Amino acid sequence: MRTKMNGISTLLLIALFANCENKNKTAETSPETTSETKTTAVDSARVNGTDCDIRISGIHFTKSINGADTLTTVDASNKITFKAGAKKDYFSDPNEKLSNNTAPILLSKIDNKKPFTLISKVTPQFTPEGLYNAGVLYIYVHDNFWQKLCFEQDERGKKRVVTVRTIGTSDDNNHDVITTPSVYMKISSDTKTVASYYSYDKKEWHMVRLYKNNYPAEIWVGISNQCPVDKGSLSYFEDLSLVQNSVSDFRLGN
Repeated sequence: MRTKMNGISTLLLIALFANCENKNKTAETSPETTSETKTTAVDSARVNGTDCDIRISGIHFTKSINGADTLTTVDASNKITFKAGAKKDYFSDPNEKLSNNTAPILLSKIDNKKPFTLISKVTPQFTPEGLYNAGVLYIYVHDNFWQKLCFEQDERGKKRVVTVRTIGTSDDNNHDVITTPSVYMKISSDTKTVASYYSYDKKEWHMVRLYKNNYPAEIWVGISNQCPVDKGSLSYFEDLSLVQNSVSDFRLGN
């Protein structure tokens, strides 16, 4: 009797093991459960904006978020004046209290399989009431996956370089205090690494953030102006450029 029961138990264990193996193989091969498919579905570039056709300094901006194309003007020297209305920001607060995705953003599509560098001289309009006013450079995939590099006014009225990276929700990193009304800002990638910098003279660069480039093959980069608290503001962008090469030294930014 014991021998018979042991035989039945062995057969049951073999059957259960085979069933588990089949389930694992199905899960591994199912397109709905592969990590690659999930990444593509979640992280593929999609802009909830409108089409536009703006060319500035050789950059073709083809997407406008929150009416950015109607809020930018360009003079003969390619200096961009970028308006923002009252309480316009782009931030996904972990506590949800400050979440606000109303800031205008002007975007250009690029191939993230190639190196790139986005640079601009940025001059925001800072005012006594202009808490978090900022001129901004962006990497943008979709509403829940982006990074911004800001020249921003902080809670004490100081002007700082600030970076915000959003993967679902936003972090918030205040960096160096800037003592001039304008600063050069740069975002660069060699396809594996993304880094953000600022400079007073466009020669000596200071790194403020570096991380792995985990963005999809197609992404968007661009410019923005934000005014989260005040009644409206302007930011000016000059010497804007976008090239398909990266810095050679990510620590020094050159």
